[in-house]
Amino acid sequence: MTAEKPRLHVLLAGPRGFCAGVDRAIKIVEQALARHGAPVYVRHEIVHNRFVVEGLERQGAVFVEELDEIPDDGQPVVFSAHGVPKSVPSEAARREMYFLDATCPLVSKVHREAERHHARGRHLLLIGHAGHPEVVGTMGQLPEGAMTLVEDAEAARTLVPPAGAALAYTTQTTLSVDDTAEIVAILRDRFPEIEGPAKEDICYATTNRQAAVKAVAARSELVIVVGAPNSSNSVRLREVAERSGAPRAVMVQRGAELDPALADGCATVGITAGASAPELLVQEVVERLRERFDVTTEEVVVAVEDIIFRVPRMRAVA
Repeated sequence: MTAEKPRLHVLLAGPRGFCAGVDRAIKIVEQALARHGAPVYVRHEIVHNRFVVEGLERQGAVFVEELDEIPDDGQPVVFSAHGVPKSVPSEAARREMYFLDATCPLVSKVHREAERHHARGRHLLLIGHAGHPEVVGTMGQLPEGAMTLVEDAEAARTLVPPAGAALAYTTQTTLSVDDTAEIVAILRDRFPEIEGPAKEDICYATTNRQAAVKAVAARSELVIVVGAPNSSNSVRLREVAERSGAPRAVMVQRGAELDPALADGCATVGITAGASAPELLVQEVVERLRERFDVTTEEVVVAVEDIIFRVPRMRAVA
């Protein structure tokens, strides 16, 4: 006689997974492949998810880190959702490449804000993580020295801006809402005249996913975040879960990576997914847990997203 599996209640955070910017970026690559055939070159991972990248590679996408890896064969080049420095499209235009910009429109909004502040003579403070592609792209919108990166609260307390400069700030779109609020409060306290965005630059998808993971973490003994270790918004979800009441939070890229024994002794487990992780990978994790537990699921929805970003028009095949 087979022993009964222990019961496990799974809370599914909503929203979770793909956001409008990620969906648009993937569609740009897929439509370029459909229209122009393989190869379609993509500078940097289109989104930070190996499952998505490998799926596009099977369709004929070729991922590179820099334009000098791309031959002059007339095939399209796509810039990733994270955005690129101005030097990249300039180089592509110089080489007469046909390029498609898959930068998330919310990241592009930050770029335009940076340009406006610079045009008005303000020195820009960018709240973000050094080396992240989005930060590299945003800093590359302005001349060198026109922007200072602020990575954390300590940096906000100690930074010394250029003497006499009017200041403004903007942020990476995938940061912790709570951490960023602390940094902004420090900057506003130190520099009362600092200009900020009319609306918070942390994107709606990051904000909603963090609110949703807070809701499930408060009721869970373990939170599983489906996402990639190089995905900023996924890493933040794990951090937020730990701060919001979950005794433990782990990240996996897909179901096969999860040891279901991690949930032994738990009555309730929460699951969420970063904005670049497809729902299929969430269901993989649920099925992995079913191997060991009698699983029931509950959707915990804190917001409904209906935003869609249009795919840019592509030129006709020659």
